[in-house]
Amino acid sequence: MTRHPRAIAQGMSRLLAREPLLAQLVDAAGMPPPRREPAGFPTLLRIIVAQQVSTGAAAAIWARLAAAAAPLTPENLLALPDETLRGAGLSRPKVAYARDLAARLADRRLNLARLARLDDEDAIAMLAAVKGIGRWSAEIYLMFAHGRPDMWPADDIAVQAAFQHLRGLDARPNGVLLRRHGEGFRPHRSAAALLLWHYYRHRVRAAMTDVLPG
Repeated sequence: MTRHPRAIAQGMSRLLAREPLLAQLVDAAGMPPPRREPAGFPTLLRIIVAQQVSTGAAAAIWARLAAAAAPLTPENLLALPDETLRGAGLSRPKVAYARDLAARLADRRLNLARLARLDDEDAIAMLAAVKGIGRWSAEIYLMFAHGRPDMWPADDIAVQAAFQHLRGLDARPNGVLLRRHGEGFRPHRSAAALLLWHYYRHRVRAAMTDVLPG
């Protein structure tokens, strides 16, 4: 089920042609840049590292972790003591998550070759069996490492905020409501998410900052 790298870009063209409201996002913020990550352990681990920390903090932790386990393989990470992982900046729960991911890949309980052959929901379920990987993390991995064109990370706060701004809603929709709204973007929901992220970074976040007290 791994898609061609251009699948999301092609989906975006089709989506913009049929969704004038999304086309307004491009008028306001331009086209989002392409993003592609390599499939495998480092990308999955980096998603875990980046959870609930700032972009800058995630980058610093990642640099220390990658240096400590170089080359970054499941076996090399498992060989590091907890003290080294904590020293790189991982919280105690994330140390457990990183070890669980590495162990499942090392003993092939998590088979990434098989993952690529599964349909979207089964692939999400396989990844979500790993500690620290929920639906959002699985969707992000499948979107950027597999190029799957119909991922819809409805629990992402930035996507929710951008959708609220786009539709003029009084409140930010939760994941359940946004999944319902996202049905209209099938089968190109990955493209819709990319447009909303881009719009959030360039317009919504700036607008929110403007109205905050100094």
